[in-house]
Amino acid sequence: MTDVSGLSIGILGGTGDQGKGLARRFALAGLRVAIGSRSEERAREAAESIGAGATGAANAAVAAGADIVIVAVPYDGHKALLESLAAELAGKIVVDCVNPLGFDKQGAYALPVAEGSAAQQAAAVLPDSRVVAAFHHVSAVVLMDPAVDEVDLDVLVLGDDREATDTVQALAGLIPGVRGVYGGRLRNAFQVEALTANLISVNRRYKAHAGVRVTDI
Repeated sequence: MTDVSGLSIGILGGTGDQGKGLARRFALAGLRVAIGSRSEERAREAAESIGAGATGAANAAVAAGADIVIVAVPYDGHKALLESLAAELAGKIVVDCVNPLGFDKQGAYALPVAEGSAAQQAAAVLPDSRVVAAFHHVSAVVLMDPAVDEVDLDVLVLGDDREATDTVQALAGLIPGVRGVYGGRLRNAFQVEALTANLISVNRRYKAHAGVRVTDI
């Protein structure tokens, strides 16, 4: 297993529920975690709220300073933000967990993405970064719940750089109860992102925080 214990993690959009939940779990695992936001003040407030040594700064500073950067921003601002940070993210592993979803009276549904998926969009605008898709199906409620010691979940990890996917699998494994499972090439990210709409429907029907487990491995 790849050793990720000495790496620093930056989370763009870390003031949102999913980003803050991931930041909390990685900080509790002993990693150096920086939360990024368009507002440095909001980033610092979010970092203080989770504690465990997390810090907050503007997105550009977080992108430049971290070893691995997780993108957890809303889809409508995804492309523009990454384009603006291409220089800061060059040479880094960039983990995209953005789910392009729409919502109407019938519930959540997957949005079409010209590049195929949010992760492929990230790869297109960040040609000098190592883009990996992961952490799409993690419940923010579970991540933030102090009563949940172990998260019952497999994280599907997709990408074209095997060393990068191995690193992100190991990163996922730092969250107690979680496994990182290789899920294929980046071109297969669309169905992983879209599956989130199904999980939202499951969770609404059963009043749960369901995730995904892969059997027989």
